[in-house]
Amino acid sequence: MWLSAKPVQQLWFPATPPPPPSKWSSATRTTVKMRVVFNNTSPPVQKKRKRYRKLYPGETTGITEEMRFVAMKLRNDTTVATAPSTSHDDTWQPSMDGFLRFLVDNNLVFATLERIVDESDNVSYAYMRKCGLERSKGILKDLAWFEERGLVVPTPSSPGVTYAKYLEELAETSAPLFLSHFYNIHFSHIAAGQVIAKKVSEQLLEGKELEFFRWEGDVPEMLKGVREKLNMLSEHWSRDEKNKCLRETTKSFRYMGQIVRLIIL
Repeated sequence: MWLSAKPVQQLWFPATPPPPPSKWSSATRTTVKMRVVFNNTSPPVQKKRKRYRKLYPGETTGITEEMRFVAMKLRNDTTVATAPSTSHDDTWQPSMDGFLRFLVDNNLVFATLERIVDESDNVSYAYMRKCGLERSKGILKDLAWFEERGLVVPTPSSPGVTYAKYLEELAETSAPLFLSHFYNIHFSHIAAGQVIAKKVSEQLLEGKELEFFRWEGDVPEMLKGVREKLNMLSEHWSRDEKNKCLRETTKSFRYMGQIVRLIIL
């Protein structure tokens, strides 16, 4: 019997081994990539494009800068103005009774702020204690001066009582929102208070400078200190909390605007 068998296929080995991939030419690399692509049956992986949130104006600086941008948008709105417009000097005529109501309501608001930050157990409020911008003691001195001259100091009116009550409720529920009012009240008083003081002093007080519009120390530096502390605290707030702070900025200017308008009522 003859045995038949297929010849064994001999393996071919090149005389010299192929170069490693690191030494391939650009043409060889392209060819290999094309073969891999054509031989791969699975579809290519599509990377999801990362979408970045649009930043709020001033967000890179801090929450106080964001609130400043909100205040800038409100400055031409007569419903939230905190000082009489310089373009309407002839129509802005303060009265003594109105100015006393203005001082009394401001005293209630500032005393409420100071009492909350001094007595609260909330750690965030402790950063605002003894900031140098306190106003209630100065207002009390002014009211005593008016009483010495026979003027009757009224009780707080609706705008001041409403705002003080709102601040107390807010302080219990949300530190970020309360601190938004804390900063904006002081900021608006410093920014617009000098305009009010000048007009009232010229028309009603024969140039007398009231304690309400005087500070002991460098006012820009004291306000800067409050601003830096608030920006530091806001780093731990969510974006939603910051957005609510911006909405409270509008409320703060509206409340303060109602108190300012007491001067001319």
